Amino acid sequence: MDIDSISGAAAVALTSTLAFVLIVKSWQLISRAVASSQNFSDSMMREAAQRFRGDFERLSRSQSIYLGAVLVFIMLFMAAYTLDADRLFLGYPVWQLNLLLVTLVVAALLTAYRLFKIALNRHQVKLLRDANIAVGHQLQQMAAGLGRAYHDVETSAGIIDHLLISKYGVYAINVFALPPKRNGVARLEDRQVCFCPGRKPQSIVAINARIASLEREFRRRLDHRVRVRSVIAAPGWDIQSPAGQAHLLVNEKTLPMLGGWKDPADYLLAEDAAALHAMLTARCKLIPERK
Repeated sequence: MDIDSISGAAAVALTSTLAFVLIVKSWQLISRAVASSQNFSDSMMREAAQRFRGDFERLSRSQSIYLGAVLVFIMLFMAAYTLDADRLFLGYPVWQLNLLLVTLVVAALLTAYRLFKIALNRHQVKLLRDANIAVGHQLQQMAAGLGRAYHDVETSAGIIDHLLISKYGVYAINVFALPPKRNGVARLEDRQVCFCPGRKPQSIVAINARIASLEREFRRRLDHRVRVRSVIAAPGWDIQSPAGQAHLLVNEKTLPMLGGWKDPADYLLAEDAAALHAMLTARCKLIPERK
């Protein structure tokens, strides 16, 4: 096995692999452009974990492209080497062949790094997706007797994972998706949620900002303040000290506790609830209405 044979086979395989990736990417762009519109979009609402489902599908496509490119390169390299592709490089100086091999090694390292990052992000997004689906399904069952649930509610300060509008008030449910540990416990402490053992505390400052932003929007809509009660969901974790003055901490199984966490001062009038339903229905459509 000499450098001419390796360089010739590598050049053929690398060029063909780049062409393969270009064709696949172009086909994806064309397919996305052709299928960009949704049928019956006026009647379609965002489902639980809608944005994480999309991220997971995008990462899965990227992973498939990279793995497919690696397989194509290996197959073409073996074929080109068997067919004596070194004849393509007869007469070339050795330094150019070495440069080609260095380029090939760098490309392989970058591909391996990219695959590692995609696999890591895909694992994290899958955990977020599954946690939000579990909470969303529980919330849908509860909403049948309490009100109506909305998902991925956008505010000027960020996205609230779930929102429940009921006659007893408004509840914002945000999900912390951390891989649960055996006998793992979550508890509220000041402005953070602590996960023990061995997990970094998670700040809830951003959650407070999103809720405050939503309350301002509700005030502009109704001309009076509507309190949005904060519920933090930690699926898979046992809960200690679940209720505080500002937040209720639950997991996917104890989420129904929010039905008993109410204050008569937060109850909604029928016309207020109807106005909020109209506002959130327009906002949480799969394809929002254009203003």
